[in-house]
Amino acid sequence: MSTEEPRTRVVGAAVLDDAAWPTRVLAAQRAYPESLRGLWEFPGGKQEPGESVRDALLRECREELGVHLDLLAEVPAPGPHGWPLTGSAVMRVFTAVLREPSDGPSLSDAPPPSVCAAADTTTPDAHVLDAPAPCAPHLSTPAPHTAASPVRALEQRVRDGQDHLDVRWLPLDDPAAILALPWIPADLPIVAALLEMLRTEHA
Repeated sequence: MSTEEPRTRVVGAAVLDDAAWPTRVLAAQRAYPESLRGLWEFPGGKQEPGESVRDALLRECREELGVHLDLLAEVPAPGPHGWPLTGSAVMRVFTAVLREPSDGPSLSDAPPPSVCAAADTTTPDAHVLDAPAPCAPHLSTPAPHTAASPVRALEQRVRDGQDHLDVRWLPLDDPAAILALPWIPADLPIVAALLEMLRTEHA
């Protein structure tokens, strides 16, 4: 990968259901732009000038998904600036776990997940920071050790018409199914690297 300074820096979160013994990872289905609508990605967005990578990722997930994260480790990238996207854009991805906000009302009373039919959508080989097709199966019920409340709140936000069409827990014990999901093309190598990283850490 070129060492030239990227013009656009993107950050993404591979949200796990547990920091010590993860069994699932969260994926989000893009709502826009139309060329990416229906495709899947790790939540995140653009890093602003003067903002650290970690601060940018925490902010993006608060603003777009309404969740608070604890960041864990970075998914190793092939170049010094991160994973190549399109043009001069690059992306850095960190594993993370959901946590409850420190104040405010309880989120545990949010409605349960809905269920949608999966859609296989193709798109040009472009990522970037802007979309998902008709719904895919929704969030499964979180395991007892997961932060269920933030997940329910996230799902409610998705149903309310925010930046994504859907969110979904993907079981890590079926990597082939994860890789078969219609990801934004530029994200697919990152997904593969994440799965290998988790396999090595928890072998």
